[in-house]
Amino acid sequence: MKDRKLVEELFSFIESSPSVFHAVDVMKRLLDTEGYHPLLESNAWELEEGGRYYVIRNGTSLLAFRVPKKDFRGFQIMASHSDSPTFKIKENPEMETEGAYIKLNVEKYGGMLCAPWFDRPLSVAGRLIVKTKGGIASKLVNVNRDLVLIPSLAIHMNRKANDEQKYNVQKELLPLFGMADGKHSFMDVIAEAAEVRKEEIVGSDLFLYNRVKGTVWGADEEFISSGRLDDLQCVFGSFKGFLAAEDGESVPMHCVFDNEEVGSSTKQGAASTFLYDTLVRICESLGKTPAQYRQALASSFMVSADNAHAVHPNYAEKSCPTNRPRLNGGIVIKYSANQKYTTDGVSSALFRMICERAKVPYQVFLNRSDLQGGSTLGNLSANQVSVNCVDSGLPQLAMHSPYETCGVKDTEYLVRAAKVLFESSMLESGYGEYLI
Repeated sequence: MKDRKLVEELFSFIESSPSVFHAVDVMKRLLDTEGYHPLLESNAWELEEGGRYYVIRNGTSLLAFRVPKKDFRGFQIMASHSDSPTFKIKENPEMETEGAYIKLNVEKYGGMLCAPWFDRPLSVAGRLIVKTKGGIASKLVNVNRDLVLIPSLAIHMNRKANDEQKYNVQKELLPLFGMADGKHSFMDVIAEAAEVRKEEIVGSDLFLYNRVKGTVWGADEEFISSGRLDDLQCVFGSFKGFLAAEDGESVPMHCVFDNEEVGSSTKQGAASTFLYDTLVRICESLGKTPAQYRQALASSFMVSADNAHAVHPNYAEKSCPTNRPRLNGGIVIKYSANQKYTTDGVSSALFRMICERAKVPYQVFLNRSDLQGGSTLGNLSANQVSVNCVDSGLPQLAMHSPYETCGVKDTEYLVRAAKVLFESSMLESGYGEYLI
């Protein structure tokens, strides 16, 4: 089954990406095998027609692109994000309690559903900063075993546990690590997993992750569930489409930003200058003038790919009365009158044509008019790079849970649409008029 094979690839990608650092590293290694050349922002860029390149910022955001073999028309961009809601390990994390246990001090990263984090196997992954002979270097770490767990309080001790519950992260959501008389400290375990000496570690960015593997389920195996589907499913779909696309008249660009779940206002987030800096440097390296850069933007297009809410089987009243995406119903186009999403009539029409050429279904999401929704990458990126942009994603349930649910068919729809997008070019031919 074609859908099943692609889903297994998706699960493998997610399992290999327990942190944002690992997700970018997986793509980096695949790009290396495909002949893409790494660029450092601190070096001069000497790009060539027909060249394949990628650039990484802070180890968590990646932009990959190809230069056509002839003068290019514009940029065809798909942007997604590498991060998901989780818990960040605090500095000096060990906390002894009752002289019996060691728990870890953590803080929330992003707006998560807290309840599903209880009573499931968790581990720790991220990066360490270690001393080198002349300075420092980053090293990935993944304690690839069941390491910690956040235990619930028994119903006998909290008879209101099934009523509306508020969670205090500093009290109820600290994971149990070990016994107070245990042989290994937390940093002992981390250093061993990273194969470094504890004394070499001078910094870290470490996060909890859910260890439950992805699964296909349902009466006809029509559903998938996994951690971090928001937004690694879109990262995966964009990346697969990017690698499969044939070269065209525009520069195809696969963009993965970090920190979307906390507002994107970091040096590697969608609101940063990362995309702008890269586009400008591409044009400069290829001998284009500032005016030609702006001409290229006028004939460019961005798809912001971040998963969308499907209508919920138990809470159907929470969805818009007339726009109700469903699992396995195709790519979702997201609208918002207050511009939380960038989609307008022009960008929607352009993307619908992309989907039709890819022969994939699409559907529409808007929030109920009396409910406020979230925002995503598109409107933040547009503050730096003004191009036609559509907000889209794949339909899912239980967004921001550590175990989310999607449709088995929808990943392939995004891969096909991404491939067509990256092969396309657009030309502004008049006010509100475009040739594709």
